[in-house]
Amino acid sequence: MFTGLVQGQGRIESVRPQAGQTRFFIRPQFAIDGYALGESIAVNGACLSVESFAGGSFSVYASAETMQRTNLDALKPGDLVNLERALSLGDRLGGHLVSGHVDCLAEVAEVAPAGESRRYVLSFPAEIGIYVVEKGSVALDGISLTVNECGPDWLSVNVIPETQRVTTIVRWQPGYRANMEADIIGKYVARMVGPFAARAAGSAGAKKTGGGLTEAFLREHGF
Repeated sequence: MFTGLVQGQGRIESVRPQAGQTRFFIRPQFAIDGYALGESIAVNGACLSVESFAGGSFSVYASAETMQRTNLDALKPGDLVNLERALSLGDRLGGHLVSGHVDCLAEVAEVAPAGESRRYVLSFPAEIGIYVVEKGSVALDGISLTVNECGPDWLSVNVIPETQRVTTIVRWQPGYRANMEADIIGKYVARMVGPFAARAAGSAGAKKTGGGLTEAFLREHGF
């Protein structure tokens, strides 16, 4: 698990693709001590396991599924990525709970100044919209951000100067595709109430009221 508080950037030193899978060799641009083989590191928000480390760099393996679902397939030597080591029990949870499992790619549609901050508007597949709520949390390239506004297939976020300094987000331009992970709590809630919503929509009571999932229905089933 991660928090979405990016610790710093890493530079891609080498990319070694093979049959849809890829190994990345990454040099952090900040101090990292005490690597452990097999530990999890979020690379642009994708949870990867450390396979080796030497001379201040480490290597990670990305499966074909990871390469297909994320923006890691666009990385080349010299590129910078956001890095975060896994959360330790007892650490401050300054961002939000992030699993490192990317849901989709979100495309930057607009970038505009907002005082010292920057406002980004991104579009994403509509099927993910159920998990995105105004003033909720979202992880974009591993960065924990608050959703300012949202619609069925878009959201906007404000990015403060410190986040611009520590992450790669300051380089984003319209057309850039970021790894997007919706709030994990929202995904579990949606999965949990889904069967009840389907039953409610098909019930006689729902037909009479014209509704589906109601407060009364949730109370009746222990929510």
